[in-house]
Order: sequence, then structure tokens, then C-alpha cells
Amino acid sequence: MKVGCVKEIKNNEFRVGLTPDNVKSYVKAGHTVLIEAGAGVGSGFTDDEYIKAGATMCPTAKEVWDNCEMMVKVKEPLEEEFELFHEGLILYTYLHLAADRLETEALLKGKVNSVAYETLIERDGSIPLLAPMSQIAGRLSIQEGAKYLEKRFGGEGILLAGVPGTPKANVCILGGGTVGTNACKIAVGMGANVTILDISLKRLEQLDNMFGAHIQTLVSTDSNVEHSVINADLIIGSVLIPGASTPKLFKREYLKEMKPGAVFVDVAIDQGGCGESSHVTTHDDPVYVEEGVVHYCVGNMPGAVPRTSTIALTNATLKYGLEIAANGLEKACQANDVLYSGVNTYGGKLTCKNVADAHPDLGYTDIRTLF
Repeated sequence: MKVGCVKEIKNNEFRVGLTPDNVKSYVKAGHTVLIEAGAGVGSGFTDDEYIKAGATMCPTAKEVWDNCEMMVKVKEPLEEEFELFHEGLILYTYLHLAADRLETEALLKGKVNSVAYETLIERDGSIPLLAPMSQIAGRLSIQEGAKYLEKRFGGEGILLAGVPGTPKANVCILGGGTVGTNACKIAVGMGANVTILDISLKRLEQLDNMFGAHIQTLVSTDSNVEHSVINADLIIGSVLIPGASTPKLFKREYLKEMKPGAVFVDVAIDQGGCGESSHVTTHDDPVYVEEGVVHYCVGNMPGAVPRTSTIALTNATLKYGLEIAANGLEKACQANDVLYSGVNTYGGKLTCKNVADAHPDLGYTDIRTLF
């Protein structure tokens, strides 16, 4: 199979879909790998490294798109890339279609067979292609939140850990999944007062066993969320329903009751965000203030640490990518039924139920009925 990888064009996105080591694996398996010149520079990988690994370098992204059978990316294609789609192309990347109707329609119109990292669910219920970025985003959320609590950024001017004789910052984490757990780990390590909320009692028990007396666990009810948010200095939104739009737990009405200069980091913004007052921002202009509350809603947070993020992501994506390249998407799904869950569009049909629920007029087709 001809496997392609291009330079990401999203604002300040320096990750890349394939590393030179990944190229070696594809080439060893008998595939041709096409790489856009300069695609890996932002993550610290030179063109020479790709060439030594066996890649064919292409001067333009269009050349890669036009000639590859499977495109391996990091972020969803942007509007200027839609015209490069061709029928039957396998697109293997993060998509977040529930929050992006335009992209969904473009994939359907182009009859692109798309496989989304964020909806591929293993037999044990884990989301292996989302987990590494969730780990990074969770840890980074506290780092960024602590920075924007500084007065010069509009924050209230509080140090997370405080010092002897001063109060520590109160950190509220909405959601106890991979993002929330990693945020909790860093917040506890920095010495903050941490409250974490989740709808699952079983998950709260696991978190309690992990962190013990260092955290307060609460069931995620409207009342508990409101009370915790209002008293927090830093709020982390880390709620996820794979492939679906995120529920809006962080209500706009809370803003007027919150501390002036409190910071809200909405890690769920790729899926629409868990805040009613959230809208996507970029690394160039990451924050805005509403009702005195600083909002950080960058849609590609792990892009800020591309070397770590690229290696972590491709460690996870390579296995499934090799399966698709070896067998084609149809036979790969039949050989490993886990792959069915990753297929969001196929032959002009919408095949992910959670995405279809977000865009009900576009219809839904069970992928297993198509091949």
C-alpha cells in the first residue's frame, strides 16, 4: 500500500503522523511511504532521517494526497485540504466529527474511508489511540492553568501550592478518566487542594485508592459541580463520550459566582467543550476572559509539546496502521473487529453512531452491513 504523511497545517501544530522509525516499519512490511518535505521538522525529525528510513520525499502536500492510498495524520483535515480528498482514500487520524459538521459533510461527499483515533475502542473498553494524548493534555492542563493563574495573564495571582502560612489553590477536575487522572496527578504533585468529580462511583473509588487523602472525590451532580466550581481557583474540564459531543457541565451561570481571575481549562474542546461559555482558541491566542473568568480552550493542546506527543501517539497508532496497510480497511476490520469502531465514514456513509447522533439528518449506517 502507498502510505502518506503530510505536514500539519492547524495553528501551531508541530506533531507529525509518522516518525522515521514508523517509516522503517511500513517499508519493512513492503509498503511505500510518501512524506511531504519538512513534515517532521516541528517534532525534531529531519528529511534526511525519513530518507534513511526508506521514505520517498515529496515537495508538496498535494503530491502526497494525490498518490497515497492511506493518509496518516495527527489532526483533522482543515477546509483547504478538503479539495485534496479522493474516493476510496483511507484517512487515519483524529477527526472529532461530532463537533465539526463541515468536515463530516466533506468526508461523506469525497467518499473518504475515515478511521478516527478517538473512537477506536479496544475489547477492554480502553481508547488506545486517544489515551496517550489524553495523558499529555491532562498533565499539560495543570501546567497551563497554573501559568494563567498568574496576575499578568489575567489570573487571580495565586500559586497552586502556596507557601507556609498562605492558602493553597483549589483545583476542581470535572471527569475522572485519563485526562482527569493525569491532571489530578500533577495537581496533587504540585501541592494544590484537589477535588475530582465523576458520575461513576467505581471510578471515584479507584481514584480514592490511587490518591487517598490528597484528594476529595465527589459524585458529579449539578449541585456538586456548581459548588466545586464556584469555590475553585482552577477548573479542568475533562469529560469525554467517545465520538460524541461533550455534555455542558460547566454552566454559563456559574461565571458570575466564581472568583475573579479563576481559570477554566476546557480540555474537551475538540469534542465541542464541556463549558457553555467555551469556544476554540489557538496556541497563538490561547485565552479569553468572560465574566472575569479566564478561559483556556486550545483545540490541540498536545501540539505544544510535539516531540513528546508525536512519539507517544505514534507508539499507539503504528500497530493498527500496519494492519490496515497490510490488508486494506475491509479485510483489516474483518480480521480485527476492534477496527470497526474506528471507522467514521465509509463510501459516503456515516458509520459512527455517536457522530450520527450529533448530525441526525446525515443518517447512520452500521459499518458491518457495508462489507
